[in-house]
Amino acid sequence: VFYRFCRRAQQEPDKRFVFVIDEINRGNLSKIFGELLMLIEPDKRGPEHALTLTYSDERFHVPENLHILGMMNTADRSLAMVDYALRRRFRFKDLAPCFSGRFKEHLLGLGAEKALVERIAERMDALNKTILEDGALGRGYRIGHSFFCPAKGVTPDIAWYTGVVKGEIEPLLEEYWFDDPDK
Repeated sequence: VFYRFCRRAQQEPDKRFVFVIDEINRGNLSKIFGELLMLIEPDKRGPEHALTLTYSDERFHVPENLHILGMMNTADRSLAMVDYALRRRFRFKDLAPCFSGRFKEHLLGLGAEKALVERIAERMDALNKTILEDGALGRGYRIGHSFFCPAKGVTPDIAWYTGVVKGEIEPLLEEYWFDDPDK
């Protein structure tokens, strides 16, 4: 898939291409990219850095107009140490949960009542503050908006909200604080 995407980007050099890899930390990048791992570095882009691929005689390069976004959840316990190869090739940007602005507009647009939207925002902000301040958890464990994005055709109402809290948020918090059930 990456190879084909690169070839397409090479054919349209005046256009920007973005390749998104979700949960990039879960894969073995050297096995996934092989010799291409070097070619994703910003200073190794373009035809002058082309390599002959291991399983063919074809010359290949990653074009300069291709950008790679590697997404990862830092709360994943398998990330005790992020591979240095990954650190060298990517910039890291922390995205904090946000329950304001466009999130609120989205829920209102789906028919949620303003009071419910405010309730979600206030409670999740307070919960995330508690998680952030917990020495055993911290910023990577904060809860994001995706829990509160209803399936197509579902109107976000109090029953939906209660279902999300009881069925998704509560079990997660029980896992977070399994040794402190009162919390």
